[in-house]
Amino acid sequence: MRDALIIGASGGIGQAMTRLLQARGVAVTGLSRSADGLDLTDGSSVAEHGQALAGRSFDLILNTTGALVIDGHQPEKTTDAIDADAMAAQFALNATGAALTIRHFAPLLHRDGRAVFGSLSARVGSIGDNRLGGWVAYRAAKAAQNQILRTAAIEWKRRNRHSIFVALHPGTVETPLTAKYAARHPTITPDRSAEALLGVIEGLTPEDTGSFWDWKGQRVPW
Repeated sequence: MRDALIIGASGGIGQAMTRLLQARGVAVTGLSRSADGLDLTDGSSVAEHGQALAGRSFDLILNTTGALVIDGHQPEKTTDAIDADAMAAQFALNATGAALTIRHFAPLLHRDGRAVFGSLSARVGSIGDNRLGGWVAYRAAKAAQNQILRTAAIEWKRRNRHSIFVALHPGTVETPLTAKYAARHPTITPDRSAEALLGVIEGLTPEDTGSFWDWKGQRVPW
């Protein structure tokens, strides 16, 4: 791996992945809302940042953005708490935002040889693994992101048979996103998550494109 693009590079996992890749001699380009003004909920913002990188090419593009609580809306405990605005915000960032990263950044992947596009999903986005209910908007948005990645994997297989598109569950990572909920679950540090995810990414083959993996290297059901 020579060149990587990290979207959401200012976040906990994004920073950790950037440090890890740079330590391995990879040239890393980072984009984030706080540092660069990249807003995944704004199509024109994503398009402008993609166009600014025209002519560049990457072995790895990793979208590390996401949010569990948006505009103060906490995850729903039951369907009685579903709120249209909260759900729309979840989809805007965690689903449509991921789709826009594919539209405007995936064309920067190498066209000949192995190239990986990964996006951080969440195990709670797995329909088959849902045994507890709740968290309706977040679950649904992440499930939608998974479908988007699966669909993109099929399309990009026709453009580059060595391409790999994957959804990745990073674990319950010690970041502001999980702070309120982490006490009920074993947590890992951003550095541990980044190291594990990179190991998963490095072990993937083109036959794995369109799949969903957790940080431990186990496939997650759709």
